[in-house]
Amino acid sequence: MHLLTLGLNHTTAPLAVRERVSFAGDALPEAVVNLRQQLKSHASETAILSTCNRTEVYCVTKQPDLARSEIADWLDRAGSAGSSRSAPDIEPYLYTLPDDASVRHTFRVACGLESMILGEPQILGQMKQAARAAQQVGSMGTMLHQLFQRSFTVAKQVRSDTEIGAHSTSLAATAVKLAKRVFGALDSSRILFIGAGEMIELAATHFAAQLPQQIVVANRTIERARLLADSMKGEAITLAELPQRFAQFDVIVSCTASSLPIIGLGQVESALKQRRNKPILMFDLAVPRDVEPEVRKLRDVFLYSVDDLGQHIDTSLQNRRAAVESAELIIESQVKEFLHWVSARAAVPQIQALHARAQRLKEYELSRSLKMLSAGRDPEEVLRALANAMTSKFLHGPIKLLNHAQSETPNLHDLIDLLVPEIR
Repeated sequence: MHLLTLGLNHTTAPLAVRERVSFAGDALPEAVVNLRQQLKSHASETAILSTCNRTEVYCVTKQPDLARSEIADWLDRAGSAGSSRSAPDIEPYLYTLPDDASVRHTFRVACGLESMILGEPQILGQMKQAARAAQQVGSMGTMLHQLFQRSFTVAKQVRSDTEIGAHSTSLAATAVKLAKRVFGALDSSRILFIGAGEMIELAATHFAAQLPQQIVVANRTIERARLLADSMKGEAITLAELPQRFAQFDVIVSCTASSLPIIGLGQVESALKQRRNKPILMFDLAVPRDVEPEVRKLRDVFLYSVDDLGQHIDTSLQNRRAAVESAELIIESQVKEFLHWVSARAAVPQIQALHARAQRLKEYELSRSLKMLSAGRDPEEVLRALANAMTSKFLHGPIKLLNHAQSETPNLHDLIDLLVPEIR
């Protein structure tokens, strides 16, 4: 069996491509089910990791080339579904990582070494979500379960033994810095958060620390909006109230699981008129995007996507070079351990076959001995015959192996025949 990782990320594909194959929230388990139907018998285990910066498929397969072709085709069709525009081919943006490269990549992703923000911690929670979704629909087998669990262990070790995340700058912190450039101090600003997920919670925490004049959280379900708003002494509203309230806000941070934009060009144009062209700063952290891209063409609107924010992040790589090198050493050690586990696991069927053959040999000789005893043969004679027969059969293979020690090393199946001959 082979491990295979196929996907695209912020280094290989622009946001316009990544958002086409993003499977957020409740859509993730359904996507895994659909992919399994596409792969049919070509992959025994399947999982999907989907974040704002990457979508990756992990699978266990006997036919990696065929599985890769099927996954690429599925991603392309999934990315074209529901799109009214001519969509570019996804194939040029994909990378394929087999076996040990797949293991190494998975561990690097878990540790934040493949993230836009080096060492960012959110990716670990997203990988756990990917594992839960695969487990939920029954596509997580022994191999992928072990791969994900070990990646979590590696990430924990890297974070505890290195300084990889010590100076990590988040998207939320970067958004606050950009907001200060536009408005100066934020104590007189009105801020709207659309959504109530992990990314919005993180952004809200950073902005709340600036003591803005007003904080409002808008969400599809008002209960979740209230939970977040109450923690910052803010106000909660529903998405249906946005059109009437939109023009009030100076800073808008949006990150929902909507598959279509929830903020359109016309809505923003109307808000600008009501604001008499007072600037609006918008951070669209969602993939797919929550804000229509055409909005960035408007005067007095500053719109930043996740990729835009990524370009403003100072990852302080120089300060963490030693930490990165230490993390790489830990990862390489863990990759070797995992591959050793895979190799050992590959021998399990042969070990089971060896046990089964030895059991049949035992039963055969025991049956012969019992017949001899029933026929009145001397017990000592029967026991000696049993011992001689067992010893002869078990020594036959090793002696034959030693006599051919200079020849080519036999494979596992031949080795079983040499060690324990089959009963004929």
